[in-house]
Amino acid sequence: MAEKAEKLKKAEKVKKDGYRAISKYLIASPFKLRPVADLIRRKPYTEAVALLENIPHKGARLIGKAVKSAASNALGQNKQLDEGMLYVRNVQVNEGPRMKRVWFRARGRTDMLLKRMCHITVVIDETARAEGSR
Repeated sequence: MAEKAEKLKKAEKVKKDGYRAISKYLIASPFKLRPVADLIRRKPYTEAVALLENIPHKGARLIGKAVKSAASNALGQNKQLDEGMLYVRNVQVNEGPRMKRVWFRARGRTDMLLKRMCHITVVIDETARAEGSR
């Protein structure tokens, strides 16, 4: 019984680092997605979604899916939250594996065509929590 009580106390002490969503193995270059991610970092959730819906980039659509998934995770885990209480705390676009394809050239030669992949990690947090930690 004492062990369970200690585990509960430790669990209460550990702070939740926001609500997370990860999209993996997306066929898009991380170099093209990072400028879009920079636009929405540290913005309110509703403003970030509005920005992503109006940007005409493939990356905006991919990052938008991850942001909406993270918000859905937040609203599903904490029923007292509302969309207006959320903000995009962090967006990371990391490099994934590269697909290698043969690219046929003139005179019987070939080149290697690299199709780059990326992993997107989005962390959404509550605005009240952010104000309380300052």
